[in-house]
Amino acid sequence: MSPEEKLAELGLTLPEVVPPLAAYVPAVRSGDHVYTSGQVPMVDGRLAATGKVGAEVSAEEGREMARICALNALAAVASAAGGLSNVVRIVKVVGFVASAPDFTGQPQVVNGASELLGEVFGEAGVHARSAVGVTVLPLDAPVEVELIAEVR
Repeated sequence: MSPEEKLAELGLTLPEVVPPLAAYVPAVRSGDHVYTSGQVPMVDGRLAATGKVGAEVSAEEGREMARICALNALAAVASAAGGLSNVVRIVKVVGFVASAPDFTGQPQVVNGASELLGEVFGEAGVHARSAVGVTVLPLDAPVEVELIAEVR
């Protein structure tokens, strides 16, 4: 089953690539790799949530926001690679979680992104990862995700 078919089976569609918020591009291909810029949880041109995880945003909501970020990152990868079927594997994911001062569940929040990638790509979606707590993210987004994909 292709990644696009897997997304459809999950009831998801690849969104339009989120336009950059500043002076950068959503993704760059260099050789056999696509590097995405950080993707925030934009849905139809608006942030799906704002605030800090562990305060205004629950850990479970943050996990869902990370899933949306990963879907947006996949749209950026597809645009640079000529489609998701050209993805060989997801190599690395970096997740940033805007966190309340006492929140320490960043890895579980970023699991939302990691699990989506596993659902779409199977074994090829297993990746190295960092989950980092930060004070604030652009537009007061609760989560931001970037990834590196190997492509053909």
